[in-house]
Amino acid sequence: MVRGGGLLAGAVLTLAGCGGFDGKREGGPAAGPAPVSSVSGVVDGPVKIGDPYKVGDTTYTPADVADYDEVGYASWYGEELAGRPTANGETFDPAGISAAHKTLPLPSYVEVTALDTGRTILVRVNDRGPMVNDRLIDLSRGAAEQLGLSEGVSGVRVRRTSPPAAERAQLRAGQPVRERIATPGSLLAILRRKMKELPVPKSVAVAAAPIATQPAAPIASGKAKPGDDRFIVEGPGATKPDTKPAPVAKPDLAKPVDSQVAPSGFVVQVGAFSSEARANSAAKSVGGSVSKSGRYWRVRMGPFAGEAEAQGALGKAKAKGFRDAVVQRDR
Repeated sequence: MVRGGGLLAGAVLTLAGCGGFDGKREGGPAAGPAPVSSVSGVVDGPVKIGDPYKVGDTTYTPADVADYDEVGYASWYGEELAGRPTANGETFDPAGISAAHKTLPLPSYVEVTALDTGRTILVRVNDRGPMVNDRLIDLSRGAAEQLGLSEGVSGVRVRRTSPPAAERAQLRAGQPVRERIATPGSLLAILRRKMKELPVPKSVAVAAAPIATQPAAPIASGKAKPGDDRFIVEGPGATKPDTKPAPVAKPDLAKPVDSQVAPSGFVVQVGAFSSEARANSAAKSVGGSVSKSGRYWRVRMGPFAGEAEAQGALGKAKAKGFRDAVVQRDR
């Protein structure tokens, strides 16, 4: 199974559903033979690279590049292919922390950094995709949620890494591992400048996450614990919140990226609660507001006109015990 963001005519390989920016994916090479079984049913060997393949007018050549490090756009996909085989024969779990990539070996481990926040997570690549040239990686719903990507496409950095055996085992089991240290603002500035050299995706009708002209201060917590009720990480079989993004006009490619998707301000995301009473209590303690988001109640502070003001509110939230609170752009 290969993940992609749209059905492309002219693909010369057998395409099996995969990839998309709104939780859906289509297109890709057929799944290979399943790896040798282990107790958990998922193993890291043998590693599969695969032969070159072509979709539309583009030929992709898988390769074992140890120092792979690129920036580009990330999309995500959801439930419609749950239980179906990935390109290396594993079973796709939308709640797992996995991804599809066009050329990296299967499986591979990569650090994915959101360029609008600096947050970085570890992801296991076990599929091919997205079969859309203007996107770099396709994240599972679980990975997108851990990274904080909720809709559309977002600018990311993808860097191959070799994590410890314990983290590999955790990801093979479908569980998230602790976030990496937030990317320094100086490095984010470099990555954002590189990102601006890329064309705005034409294959999606949703604008990409904003790329600020000035680096934002690192705001991600390296101490987030999967399953904490403040930031809910859904387990296997859970239902995705039924939130639907409001339509956004397709970006004008003649204008700079910043002018198309400039945020109206900043908010502090205090947490998402499964109990309305707990959400109201949290909101009262920080002077925030509560809004319904699917099956959950979201607590936010703001909006704030400037990032400095938002950072001040972030400090207040953390002082109240909400250590995983983060600053987000109010889009």
